[in-house]
Amino acid sequence: MSAFEELLAGWDGDQVAVRHDAGAWMFIAVHSTRARRAGGGTRMAVYPSPEAALADALKLSAAMTRKMAVCDVEMGGGKAVLAVPELPTGAARTELLHRYGDFIDSLGGLYATAPDMNTSERDMDAIGERTAHVFCRSVEHGGSGSTAPATAVGVFYGIRASVTHRLGTDDLSGVRVLVQGLGAVGARLARELDAAGATVLVSDVDPARVNGSPWEAVAPEAVIGTECDVYAPCAIGGTITADSVDRLRCAIVAGAANNQLAEPALADRLHERGILYAPDYVINSGGVLHGAGLELLGWDQARLAEALRGLGDTLLSLYADGRSPVHAAEALVARRRGA
Repeated sequence: MSAFEELLAGWDGDQVAVRHDAGAWMFIAVHSTRARRAGGGTRMAVYPSPEAALADALKLSAAMTRKMAVCDVEMGGGKAVLAVPELPTGAARTELLHRYGDFIDSLGGLYATAPDMNTSERDMDAIGERTAHVFCRSVEHGGSGSTAPATAVGVFYGIRASVTHRLGTDDLSGVRVLVQGLGAVGARLARELDAAGATVLVSDVDPARVNGSPWEAVAPEAVIGTECDVYAPCAIGGTITADSVDRLRCAIVAGAANNQLAEPALADRLHERGILYAPDYVINSGGVLHGAGLELLGWDQARLAEALRGLGDTLLSLYADGRSPVHAAEALVARRRGA
């Protein structure tokens, strides 16, 4: 059995479409369909192998199914990964996105995409030149724009709710929050936390992102062992492993990254250690609320802001369950999917 076959045999999703085109592997993983369609972001990245890219797409698509259910959106979960030898720019990037847009369009509306890691609303504009099945194009091209601000705001409310539950106060003044990853979401989150009085620490593998920032910098290799109240992973997933979970020196894990746990069972290990874990597909679902709310449900900005604040209330209800929050979140997903 090939590595591709082994990955698919262990996956509980619906279907995967694969294309090698424009120098890239394109994987569209449709984990589930609701109202006969699926939605999720497009991630562009350099992977060690096509198999690693497929594995990422499969795992991310399952998280999107949960995220759609948490947001109660009439759409199933999917995810696309563009595995490239290097991140393209200029004409090469446009060509890749056009070819990818053709690929999406060939699926006849089964999957609609939005931005994710290393893609933006401008990239959605390029994809949208070839298919209508795209969310969050730039405002001037008829879309709702970047999801990053909404995601960051949702995570901020989630952190505040987590601090309320775990530390007994909704005042973030002096609360030490380590934001790992100062990309589009992480940088905005850091500013929100700073404005609320939190003591912000930051880390990023790109020194240019932390050099000159107003916050204390933490070396990437020192993140897991740094003492803080809240560890907020906002970059790649899988930073909490069987090894690192015992080295965490925080009271709360709450951030924007997808698939923060390398293994699902680590949620129980965090709970045993007394570390409150905000399930990632709950706290980081502001992007779904942004895209679906503004483009599918006819929300205005005020209604979106209300929904983002509601993520904090959702987390508080999960925490009140008493179990590891992941188990409470899975029960919520099952109810909303009618399982």
